[in-house]
Amino acid sequence: MGTLLLAFAGVLLLAVLLSSLAHRTILSTAALFLAAGFVLGDGVLGVVSITAEDEVVGTLAELALFAVLFTDGMRVGWADLRGAWRLPGRALGWGLPLTLVITALLAHYLIGLGWIESLLIGAVLAPTDPVFAAALVGNEKVPPRLRQLLNVESGVNDGLALPFVMVFLALAAGSRNLHLGELGLELAVGLLIGVAVPWLAIKLEQTRWFSASTAYEPLNALAIGLLVLALGKATHGNLFLAAFAAGITVATFGQRQREAFEHFGELIAELFKLAALLVFGALITPALLGAVGWTGWLFAVLALVAARPIAIWISFLGSGLSVREQAAVAWFGPKGFASVVYGLIVLSSGIAVASQEFQLIAVTIVLSILLHSSTDIVVARWFDDERDVPAWYGAARRLRDRVRQEPGS
Repeated sequence: MGTLLLAFAGVLLLAVLLSSLAHRTILSTAALFLAAGFVLGDGVLGVVSITAEDEVVGTLAELALFAVLFTDGMRVGWADLRGAWRLPGRALGWGLPLTLVITALLAHYLIGLGWIESLLIGAVLAPTDPVFAAALVGNEKVPPRLRQLLNVESGVNDGLALPFVMVFLALAAGSRNLHLGELGLELAVGLLIGVAVPWLAIKLEQTRWFSASTAYEPLNALAIGLLVLALGKATHGNLFLAAFAAGITVATFGQRQREAFEHFGELIAELFKLAALLVFGALITPALLGAVGWTGWLFAVLALVAARPIAIWISFLGSGLSVREQAAVAWFGPKGFASVVYGLIVLSSGIAVASQEFQLIAVTIVLSILLHSSTDIVVARWFDDERDVPAWYGAARRLRDRVRQEPGS
């Protein structure tokens, strides 16, 4: 742990020093931590020695995903969510299952996995993560409906994909008892905790007996998030659905708490995210990258450039989205923390193809992080008003006017 902490601190300092450059170019902080983990891991330098079975791996990935979903949920209140549900509903109701099925078809016919194992890997890779498209989601020049679509979809689909992962995992393990009742209860408990805890906490502060000081105000939402996390762990509720629901509840009923926590919360989520990426990168070795073969890399490419784009194209037929907006939604289906967590669950499950599935999941996530986190600024500039007219157009027009003004023209 000491070596891991030292490595994280050093890479974090480097990321801070390069952060201004990263915001102006395709340089990606996420890719920096992933690459640093790869270089420092057992596969290259061996400075950070860690395995997927180490408790810190699953715990850190779980905490990172919880923090990201909690802060994502705070960006939208219930009124905003209800008013803009038409587009996210298409992405979740059609896009998610179609992405799962298309990815499963690729795994079955390209890799040769059985149908159940193919559906399992499809469920693991179906959720999206807006963290690696931060420049797009956070750019005010990008249409609000597009930013809200990506934010809501990525927050909800993690929890929706989990039951599919558990069902297909049980079938792959040869279990006849799918525990559907337990899965339904887990989702319901997570939703209940995510709504009830923040609502009660906010209502308590609004009474005449309680009031948070200015200095402690940012800790209010943090305390709410920690309580939701603790209760979710204790009751085995769905942590990810609870996190997103808690964020939405705070945004709906506690505008003051939301504003006080916003910057502080984003920093906490960023720290967890970067730490998880460093650890995940340390798990990726040259041997793993080579073991998947060319068919594994082809699968990873097609899972990114074919599965989601085709699913989104079908899902948004007649939706009213412009071609530019639909292309942005189709491309930004990055695989992030949910897929990391679910991939680790598969790896530790003990099923016959656990190692092979994790290798395919890992290379797809690596490729997604490198591609999506490096192209978010490029795609965001599509929506920059100053770039609607090419830069060369103005210079060409001025040159034409100058020629016309010369004598004899």
